[in-house]
Amino acid sequence: MRLLTFLSLLTLMPHEAGTASLPGERKREEQSPEEGDTYEFLHVENYVLSLEDYSEATDLSSYEEATGHGDQTPEAKVDSLTLPTRSSLSQSTVAPKTPSSNLTMTRPTVSGLLNSQSSHGLPTCLVCVCLGSSVYCDDADLENIPPLPKMTTYLYARFNHIGHIQAGDFKGLTKLKRIDLSSNSISSIHKDAFRLLPALQDLLLPDNQLAALPVLPSSIELLDVRLNRLQSSGIQPEVFVALEKLQFLYLADNLLDSIPEPLPPSLRALHLQNNMIETMEKDTFCDIKEHRHERRQLEDIRLDGNPINLSLFPEAYFCLPRLPVGRFT
Repeated sequence: MRLLTFLSLLTLMPHEAGTASLPGERKREEQSPEEGDTYEFLHVENYVLSLEDYSEATDLSSYEEATGHGDQTPEAKVDSLTLPTRSSLSQSTVAPKTPSSNLTMTRPTVSGLLNSQSSHGLPTCLVCVCLGSSVYCDDADLENIPPLPKMTTYLYARFNHIGHIQAGDFKGLTKLKRIDLSSNSISSIHKDAFRLLPALQDLLLPDNQLAALPVLPSSIELLDVRLNRLQSSGIQPEVFVALEKLQFLYLADNLLDSIPEPLPPSLRALHLQNNMIETMEKDTFCDIKEHRHERRQLEDIRLDGNPINLSLFPEAYFCLPRLPVGRFT
């Protein structure tokens, strides 16, 4: 009995659903569209939308096209017939990232050097690179030696336009051990520019325009004056014998016409190639009065590229561990 009653109720439900609204008064169901939904019009009995009806129902003057929203569908405003439209998507604005104005690129500096001014009118470590007690001024367009901090130990100022070295350029630099001024335009050095540097060991001045040497400190161990215009008259007599620690003396590619002497016993290398040397003294290297005298450390003597015939001076080599390099015919 209950089953029959349930079946009869099911047969009445479609009929009631079809007569719930009168023809012509039925309204289109409005649903909140979702992204990607397909919109369909309800075609009901006696209510079919034709092209003529659509033109009368739609007020095209109220149509507004959305601009500036590339991913949104334009919306149309209709007076009599409301068409479902895609809901506006909210756009989130993200503030662009901008680099912090507090970030700055700085070179390492030596304390106390910021008060020193270079020839550019700037602190030396803004023109050069300062690392610990070393100052690197290579290829910095310098025309003068820049002011240096008192604790400077090594100075590299190669490939610049320095023309002269003044007396006070290195004043007070008592810890300075190495000066490298290679490949500049240095034509003159004040006689006292290096004299008061008690710790100076290496002085490199190759590829400049020097015609004479200044006074050198007794602490010097390496002197490189290759590729200059150095003449024999520009070397003071006995200037090298007073350098008791001098081990390496490089005078190649100059205008020397004689071997500078006397030479200190500490010397290990003497380079004089490509000069204008034609002769030498018998005691240039050895003491001819004392045949027991030996120069065991002086193993590297270069005289090649000179017009001298080394075979004419056999007594000058007996104290050497090996013969000089050069022409023996």
